[in-house]
Amino acid sequence: MIKRANALLIFLFFTLNASFAQPVLKFKGELVPIGDQVEILTDSNSTISLQSALLSKAFIRSSGSQFPNLGTTPYSYWIRFTLENESDSKAMGIQLTQSMMDYVDFYQVKGDSVTRTNFTGHRRPFNNRFIKHQTYIYQIPITKGTSKTIYLKVKSGKQLTLPIYVGSIEEIVENAMVIDLLFGIYIGIIMVMLLYNLFIYFSIRDITYLYYVAYLGIVMLTQASMQGYIFRFILPTYPEIADMFIYISTSLIGIAAIEFSKHFLSSKQYTPLLHRISFVFWALYGIQISLALAGYQNVSYSMMLALAMVSAIYVLYMAVVIMLQGFRPAKFFLIAWTGFIFCVIVYVLKDFNLIFHYNNITNFTLLIGSAFEAIMLSFALADKINILKGEKEQSQLETLKALQENERIIKDQNVVLEARVNERTSELYEANEELNSTLENLKQTQSQLVESEKMASLGQLTAGIAHEINNPINFVTSNINPLKRDIDILLAALDEIEIVGLSDSTVSAKQLRIKEYKEDLDFDYLKVEINQLVKGINEGASRTAEIVKGLRVFSRLDEDDLKKADINQCLDSTMIIANNQLNNNIKVIMEYGDVPLVECYAGKLNQVFLNIIVNGIHAIHAKFGGIAGGELKITTSADDENVFIKICDNGIGMGAETQKKVFEPFFTTKDVGEGTGLGMSIAYNTIKKHKGEISVNSSLGEGSQFSLQIPIFSN
Repeated sequence: MIKRANALLIFLFFTLNASFAQPVLKFKGELVPIGDQVEILTDSNSTISLQSALLSKAFIRSSGSQFPNLGTTPYSYWIRFTLENESDSKAMGIQLTQSMMDYVDFYQVKGDSVTRTNFTGHRRPFNNRFIKHQTYIYQIPITKGTSKTIYLKVKSGKQLTLPIYVGSIEEIVENAMVIDLLFGIYIGIIMVMLLYNLFIYFSIRDITYLYYVAYLGIVMLTQASMQGYIFRFILPTYPEIADMFIYISTSLIGIAAIEFSKHFLSSKQYTPLLHRISFVFWALYGIQISLALAGYQNVSYSMMLALAMVSAIYVLYMAVVIMLQGFRPAKFFLIAWTGFIFCVIVYVLKDFNLIFHYNNITNFTLLIGSAFEAIMLSFALADKINILKGEKEQSQLETLKALQENERIIKDQNVVLEARVNERTSELYEANEELNSTLENLKQTQSQLVESEKMASLGQLTAGIAHEINNPINFVTSNINPLKRDIDILLAALDEIEIVGLSDSTVSAKQLRIKEYKEDLDFDYLKVEINQLVKGINEGASRTAEIVKGLRVFSRLDEDDLKKADINQCLDSTMIIANNQLNNNIKVIMEYGDVPLVECYAGKLNQVFLNIIVNGIHAIHAKFGGIAGGELKITTSADDENVFIKICDNGIGMGAETQKKVFEPFFTTKDVGEGTGLGMSIAYNTIKKHKGEISVNSSLGEGSQFSLQIPIFSN
């Protein structure tokens, strides 16, 4: 009986000790997640010390998920595991890829003593980290056949998951570089979309594009904050600010998305009730930020996840309602927003550990969804340009028809009035004077019609402006893939050099191997090619900035007040607008003098220059066709009172009769449908309004010269 009792006690002893034994993770040289092999101790009051944890028998084996989800609780958690090295690697690495954990305490223990410690986290200075990366990387020196015991204490005010990876230190660093590369690609996509839509805003001045640019900027900052890059590169010494920025930026992105959607979908017009309901979200997001500032980070983060899902569904419902009312842009918006909502739902359900669980795909769903949304919404905004273009063309057509009808009526009235004047001249002198006065009034009315329609000629340049902006953008995008390829080659070269450097070969052998490898890669040419690609991207961006600056200078057409302007700068901006019509076959010579600022209506002068330059280009094309030989020359000079501008071309020129009528309204030498005959009349009236002079000197077959004289000061 006693022997049986002793046997039972021995059995229970070994059983209990086995149940309390720490799991030993055997490392065989591969990068693997170990979340399902660690033990976890919940510290609900955050009071358990390391010594208590070392002696605790309350550790529980992970539930089986490779990425344990600990929810959004204010608890601290102890994680324990032992690593045994069965590979030839002399240094292992541990990586926690969730960057938003507030506190991460690292302990390497041997028996009851601590051999290494590190205290870091999103709420501690960035420089505390062993390896300066937004994820948490720990290098573990360990020889083959030995083991190390690791304790981690983690706590977070946000969703807490444990994506813990173990591998050689080289594999861990490579995995960190892959994370950075993927995020860099995402940032590249967002930046291209942001700059593209910013350029369009400067072109058409539609406030919707500015809202979208602001939305993309907030999206980019939010993702950079949530992935830890704001803390790493911008606020490394201000952990509290970097951490609070996450809560604030996630609220701003929700508000920005709602405001952009309202403007894009014209919700105030189509769904007034839903438009007013949107302001409720402002209050809710304000409460969420207030909770975070008050120290209730877990509650704030949970509320943020719920608001993200509800606001996304709200915008989706608003888009469906507006689409059913026949608003065409809502269809494209719905496609973009549906994909983004799906990614938001997956991300939120992943954080709540419902249906979807944490993995490498669900962790990046917000990045994938926002990149997809940015691209699709840019398509939707581009379609909106087509709609605006169609409406503008229809308006111009109706205006032209009305103008032609007015011209016919005026001509008919002129004929009738002149006939009546001739018939009654001898009998009714006073009546004749009255009729002449009426005729003069009609001519003034005609001039006013010409003035009001002077911008009609700009319609044909819309496509050219888009072409001018698209060319340098295409130049930038065409260099991205070759540059990515060269960077991949450089990364591969770094891996090869690292392998050679870590090998047991002699220094001379290593140097010889590296030299041979560089020769195989043609390393010198690779550097030259990268410099050329970067230079090409820089030139494309600079050209785009130059075009945008030119458009901004040229577009001062709505300024009604006299302002001082640089005539040379006005001519430069005008040439940017007309550049697409040169077709690379016309040589442009710009000889600017040192001219003072002129008190003028800058936008109206830009229109004068544009009309003359475009007419000169058409004359050159009519003479030379698609071959070279055409020449356009622009010179400026000044004296004490006036600025002089000469615009010369070597086109087909004009005869004497044409020169007499060139400034008359509705006179044109172009075919029907190619011109309204208003351009030079507008130019004449504009220069007269500035109390200046304009003249033309031309010869058939030799070209034309327009001379303009503009007073420096308006009297």
